[in-house]
Amino acid sequence: MEYKNIDVKKEEGIATITISRPKALNALNTETLEELENVLEVLQNDDGVKVIVITGAGEKAFVAGADISEMKDMSVFEAKKFAELGQKVFRKIELMKKPVIAAVNGYALGGGCELALACDIRIASRNAKFGQPEVGLGIIPGFGGTQRLPRIVGVSKAKELIYTGDMIDAEEALRIGLISKVVEQDKLLEEAYGIAKKIMSKGLVAVSLAKEAINKSLEVDIDSGMEYEANAFALCFGTQDQKEGMAAFLEKRAPKFEGR
Repeated sequence: MEYKNIDVKKEEGIATITISRPKALNALNTETLEELENVLEVLQNDDGVKVIVITGAGEKAFVAGADISEMKDMSVFEAKKFAELGQKVFRKIELMKKPVIAAVNGYALGGGCELALACDIRIASRNAKFGQPEVGLGIIPGFGGTQRLPRIVGVSKAKELIYTGDMIDAEEALRIGLISKVVEQDKLLEEAYGIAKKIMSKGLVAVSLAKEAINKSLEVDIDSGMEYEANAFALCFGTQDQKEGMAAFLEKRAPKFEGR
């Protein structure tokens, strides 16, 4: 598939997806969401890709939101289909076996904030701005914001941000746990790639199982989550990575994981 609204680069096991609609501040329209869905499927099945980084083109915006010019005249039926598409694409990010890092540069508003929320790790440049301003347009978040934001920052803070539509800066986003790190703009991708390389130095089967277990913990009671964790823990012992990792520890050397 040829992409009009995203750029994809693969290097040393890291795939970088750049949302690139600079005239629209990288806003998400149907075409962009469909392209993103396609590339995620391709990268999930690419054994050469170990970690995915998602960012936005330019310094002004990660993704400034969903495309209001497309949404403006939608019918109720069309709006539901649009929300379901965004939810499906972002859920694919959340459930894919490979870690996904959001490198947030500039505005991450509405659908852009929701895109970041679906990623495993979120880091931001100092000029980043986050928010769910949908109520100011007479709508609510539709790509998972009402579901993920409370799980990440807590119910009260999520309600405040969604009800008021307030925009917060990177330091406040860090303080409330929305992101894990703030860096200078010119160091953003360097930092994201540094995290990606650190992840790739570990047992990637274990990383994938850890992602599944963490995600499961958000959906079930703690006892069910513990059972899931025990099963995933046990599965690790059927991998070559577990044998190599523990042998390397006992032999006081660096492990050489093969991801199997």
